[in-house]
Amino acid sequence: MPGGGAMVAAGGGGGRPEYPGGLTMFVSMACLVAATGGLIFGYDIGVSGGVTSMDPFLSRFFPSVYRAQSAAAAAAGGGGGNQYCRFDSPLLTMFTSSLYLAALASSLGAATVTRVAGRKWSMFAGGLVFLAGCALNGAAANVAMLIVGRVLLGVGIGFANQSVPVYLSEMAPARMRGMLNNGFQMMITTGVLAANLINYGTARIAGGWGWRLSLVLAAVPAAVMTAGALFLPETPNSLLERGRRGEARRMLQRVRAEGVDVEDEYNDLVAAGEASRAVASPWRDILRRRNRPPLVMAVAIPLFQQLTGINVIMFYAPVLFRTLGFGGGASLMSAVITGGVNMAATLVSLLAVDRVGRRALFLEGGAQMVASQAAVGALIGARLGWSGTAAIPAGYAAAVVAAMCVYVAAFAWSWGPLAWLVPSEVMPLEVRPAGQSITVAVNMAMTFAVAQAFLPLLCRLRFVLFFFFAGWVAAMTAFVALFVPETKGVPIEDMAAVWSDHWYWKRFVDGDGARRRGDIEMGHK
Repeated sequence: MPGGGAMVAAGGGGGRPEYPGGLTMFVSMACLVAATGGLIFGYDIGVSGGVTSMDPFLSRFFPSVYRAQSAAAAAAGGGGGNQYCRFDSPLLTMFTSSLYLAALASSLGAATVTRVAGRKWSMFAGGLVFLAGCALNGAAANVAMLIVGRVLLGVGIGFANQSVPVYLSEMAPARMRGMLNNGFQMMITTGVLAANLINYGTARIAGGWGWRLSLVLAAVPAAVMTAGALFLPETPNSLLERGRRGEARRMLQRVRAEGVDVEDEYNDLVAAGEASRAVASPWRDILRRRNRPPLVMAVAIPLFQQLTGINVIMFYAPVLFRTLGFGGGASLMSAVITGGVNMAATLVSLLAVDRVGRRALFLEGGAQMVASQAAVGALIGARLGWSGTAAIPAGYAAAVVAAMCVYVAAFAWSWGPLAWLVPSEVMPLEVRPAGQSITVAVNMAMTFAVAQAFLPLLCRLRFVLFFFFAGWVAAMTAFVALFVPETKGVPIEDMAAVWSDHWYWKRFVDGDGARRRGDIEMGHK
């Protein structure tokens, strides 16, 4: 309550501090604007699969793929033709996945910008580059222009994905950090759904130029993020990291509301800021033994997220549904349906993550994804078999879409938002930008690898591919059960105590977490 300096135990564990001050309108608006960085990522995921299922786009840039899918469609109508291999083209997958290589490289450079210039200027730089990529894609006359445009989009996404989750974690009160950080994933799913709806409409534009409109409209969320970044306040953590104590103290007071005693939180932030400035090389420091637990989270969680198979479902959804025998319009509508489910289920996570905790959502979502992936594989295998020559009737197709929706919902309230939230909140301040860059780089590297491999693997493994992903989801669910601690309600400055309490990770922290928690409990700031 205002004026109260006492700290009470938070839900994350006994004896951990909860600083006074709640969610203010100032923080809400700042986080809303910052979270729009997720729109550009989500829109791209949705739009790329949509335009690659449009005949005018394929015939102009990928004529061999257009001829192959037309021949397969004709053969399927006569009871022949392999449905699994209709879109197997290295050039087509390079168009889709080139963005992720660029995002991987740029996210590493973004760590320096985020640390030296601040979180908001990293978002601003990413938005400008993304806008350039939108212009190039919309005006593309050949495949080279498309791929260069995709590379620029990737640079923008790398900067945004590196800076936005860090910004949200640092601005949010500890007990609401999950909800506000998950706003990033909510924006991603909103972008996916918006792209699916736009693709469904632009595919019907006479003259065959609708794909250009789909691609260039990515500039709308990019413009919102770029303009919004100019007006965003910098986080107290970032200001302290750069030695600007007076500004940081005033910003923390504004973030937590006037009249709230922020002295305890400010002192903890100062200590973290001093430790951060003492680190000359965050990339070397993050490899130290005491940082092993958060480093493992920064690598394993985004790696596992992509091995759920979600991005191949989302950005190849129209292609996948068309591969399974849906018509062009039906495939786009099916993608709209799964996009809507994705957005609705992300809202569930937004409301539940700070109530039930991270682990509960991880574990329930994992079990549900295993079951639904196996169901999709069984349904497709039972109808198409290994040859892939049968047509899928409407009722059967509806069952496939329903099973995919169950899978998408499970991902959207578990691995979707939590794979961005958990790595961003467990990193110590002194290595946080470097840690988030590693998270983004691993995510983008795996997205690239899975995107490049998906269509060739679908052609070769057929329906078994869905069981392959189900096996990975089972493995990552076991990883969460054994190695991912609960971080609900734990102040971001006290995260080291989480590792010292964990049955496995406590051997790496050398008592640092226990000493830090003891200092906070005794009031020694």
